[in-house]
Amino acid sequence: MYRATDTALERSVAVKVLADRYAQQDEARARFRREALAAARLSAAPNVVTVFDVAEHDGRPLIVMEYLEGGSVYDRLRTGRVPRDRALTWLAQTAAALDRAHANGIVHRDVKPANLLLDREENVHVSDFGIASASGADMLTEPGTVLGTAGYISPEQARGEPATPASDRYALGVVAFELLTGRRPFSGDTPTTEAFAHLNASIPRAVEVDPTLPPALDVVFESALAKDPAARPATAHELVDRLRDALHTPAEPVPVPTRVAPPPLRRTIPPITRRVHRRDHHARRSRAWLALLGAVAVLALGLAVAAIATTGDDSGSPQTRTSTQRTSTEPPPEGTTKAPSVDGAALGREGFARMQAGDYVAALPLLRQAVVALRGSNTLDEAYASYNLAFTRFAVGRCDGVTALLDRSERIQGHRKEIDELRRRWEARCTQSADESDEGQAAGKKGKGNGKGKGHGENG
Repeated sequence: MYRATDTALERSVAVKVLADRYAQQDEARARFRREALAAARLSAAPNVVTVFDVAEHDGRPLIVMEYLEGGSVYDRLRTGRVPRDRALTWLAQTAAALDRAHANGIVHRDVKPANLLLDREENVHVSDFGIASASGADMLTEPGTVLGTAGYISPEQARGEPATPASDRYALGVVAFELLTGRRPFSGDTPTTEAFAHLNASIPRAVEVDPTLPPALDVVFESALAKDPAARPATAHELVDRLRDALHTPAEPVPVPTRVAPPPLRRTIPPITRRVHRRDHHARRSRAWLALLGAVAVLALGLAVAAIATTGDDSGSPQTRTSTQRTSTEPPPEGTTKAPSVDGAALGREGFARMQAGDYVAALPLLRQAVVALRGSNTLDEAYASYNLAFTRFAVGRCDGVTALLDRSERIQGHRKEIDELRRRWEARCTQSADESDEGQAAGKKGKGNGKGKGHGENG
């Protein structure tokens, strides 16, 4: 791929040239021409890269197409999560291009983020029809040949069967899963194991990857990523519409964060007999009478002391002695002010209310303060606050501290299924993220690349 200048129209263009090692291969040249044919059929369609010319240079065929300076969706995913509204816009634009291609008898066969290029306004343009199959063109691959990228390949393509429009819709479903959750639904150590997962692995739940997603989204992915092509949406547009409806349907997060119910109370004291109960009752009445008599005596003594303190002097004028005891309305001596106590249980309840409203960011500091205030109390309020803080940290994408909080909650209130469920989801997400990070660091130590060319695609 080259960036060039069209001197006649004074505009930047992208030039795709067949590599020299393939220029003399008839099959490679035919596939290159077929890409130009497929792209030319769709050049007038929106959200498809426009082809300006097809030519040869020094015996090497080339395609001149529009230059898109916004990079690709693949580049954006490498920098982090994409906002959901932006992801839906990109998916809708890709769906429009694919439906137009299918209407023209063209199957892309390699839909992936690297082939979704962006212009300066961040609109998607589908590119790279290099392995597309077009009706009326001779097939260039033998039966059983697998074409496509392992991470996005449909099960039927992985089996070596011909690709259909449903295959493109499957790949679009994979792209949608990655945009909305931050990772692909299936992964493996090698392209072979990843393709095998598309064939045999069950469809993962998006809500397990990101608990803030609505559960209705999993129903859409069950259809979009179905092993049977006939079970997938009829058009790419329908797939995106269903995704949008699922994301915009009001629903509580799954699982709904709840204050974990206390375990059943167990009676550990033997039953008290009626006779013991009566005796205890009489004892309590006796103690009450003694307390009352004591209070009367203290009151009488107080009156006597007051009379002595207020007796007059020799002249008969009353004189009141100054008491050295401070009244309750006076401020305490400087430096002895007691810090106000923090109501950890109240903070926990307020944080829980924010969780129910879906405002995990606001709930986080409240629950953190509640856990600190309740630490060591070994009460159910401490158990609730610890579990809810663990859930909230996980919901905002944090992996640290979650298991320690779950351990503390379980030590207080015992085994709970909600704790097991959150622990399992933490392991599914955070253990894999740590493994991927370790693999990335190991790969970085082996060597560093230095790509200097400009163009489209993962290696551009």
